[in-house]
Amino acid sequence: MERLGTGIGWRPAIAEAVEAMAGIEWVEVVAENVCPGHLPDSLLRLRERGVAVVPHGVGLGLGGAERPDPVRLAALAERAEALGSPLVTEHIAFVRAGGERTASRGLEAGHLLPVPRTREGLAVLCENVRIAQDQLPVPLAVENIAALFSWPGEELTEGQFLYELADRTGVRLLIDVANLHTNHVNQGEDPAAALDALPLEALAYVHVAGGFERDGVWYDSHAHPVPEPVLAVLAELATRVRPPGVLLERDERFPSAAELEAEVEKIRRTVTAAGRDRVPVGAGARPGPVPASGAGAATGPVADEAARTRLALGQTALLSALVAGTPAPEGFDRGRLRVQSRMLTAKRGSVVASLAPELEQILGDTYRPRFLRYAAGRPLTGGYRADALAFALHTLREEPPAGRVVRRELRDWWIERSGRASLVGRPWARWARVARFALLGR
Repeated sequence: MERLGTGIGWRPAIAEAVEAMAGIEWVEVVAENVCPGHLPDSLLRLRERGVAVVPHGVGLGLGGAERPDPVRLAALAERAEALGSPLVTEHIAFVRAGGERTASRGLEAGHLLPVPRTREGLAVLCENVRIAQDQLPVPLAVENIAALFSWPGEELTEGQFLYELADRTGVRLLIDVANLHTNHVNQGEDPAAALDALPLEALAYVHVAGGFERDGVWYDSHAHPVPEPVLAVLAELATRVRPPGVLLERDERFPSAAELEAEVEKIRRTVTAAGRDRVPVGAGARPGPVPASGAGAATGPVADEAARTRLALGQTALLSALVAGTPAPEGFDRGRLRVQSRMLTAKRGSVVASLAPELEQILGDTYRPRFLRYAAGRPLTGGYRADALAFALHTLREEPPAGRVVRRELRDWWIERSGRASLVGRPWARWARVARFALLGR
């Protein structure tokens, strides 16, 4: 694997700081947030300096029941080519469910959710990964995610699951040590045991990020400094192998440029210090892969349509419980699902506010509670921009704000963003205004 070195996640809010940061050898960009034909000037300048740029996808849903969407795969490939990237990365997760296979409406999580660590779930994931590998112009690496809960009846540990995945597909691994720590706090999984089981020769690079603990639950926020326990997991990994690359992830609540640079330097020092205690390859025993059951042991069992349908039904029931208020499926920790559901709704409100900041400006302190009430029982189905319009219309219809000025501002915002403003000045404009007032209320 090509050596990447020390890097940081590039975000528009810290673009200037990243460009000025000493010792940054590569950056990672959220793939869905860049347009190949209109790359940010900051990324272009970094590339001209020889800084590698890696697109990091969040929307494929490789752990879902359906095969990867060819359109999404083509978009990821296009970004890799536009950025001249050495590889692309995605997540071991599902992000949507429902649809034709389950004869139900499609549901979007707006979040990375865990896949069942079963042999059947692994078979589906392996086939999806192979499909993605065949369509991408550069190598693919997949990332372990943070989880608040696990699936009932799991057959493999996290380390065994990752080993099998890499062994059967040849995919590279992006190991997030913060996520290993999260799963340790939330589910009692031992990070050292997971690291012991990993095929270290498949390691592409490492993510490091911050979070916080509340009421016994670790929240992988990407908005807080990297804590010592996460650095300890990074050190554990670095005693086993020299990571080809290590990257700081920070998505919001950005500190000063100096603080970011200090955090990157702390990560670099942690890896360097741990490397002095590295055990030479072959000096210690590492558990081998769990034997594959069934035919085709070289690559593992192939997922048939029945297996995909069973997975689809399970993921749809789970996602419906999280975003639509249906009963929790049997065997899941209901308390943890409630926590996850609240997190998904809060994240959804934050994304809508970032895409349509005028809504929060118009509604002020009432935006958050209003959005939580709106989202209850109304799953995300058409994307966040459609969600913003639906929320504004719902507010005007069902819960009009106090004050004529606020109502008018919200109404005008909805009219403009929904395209109704194009009626102004046409012969039927007066009729349209009458209908509009009847719809929205004065």
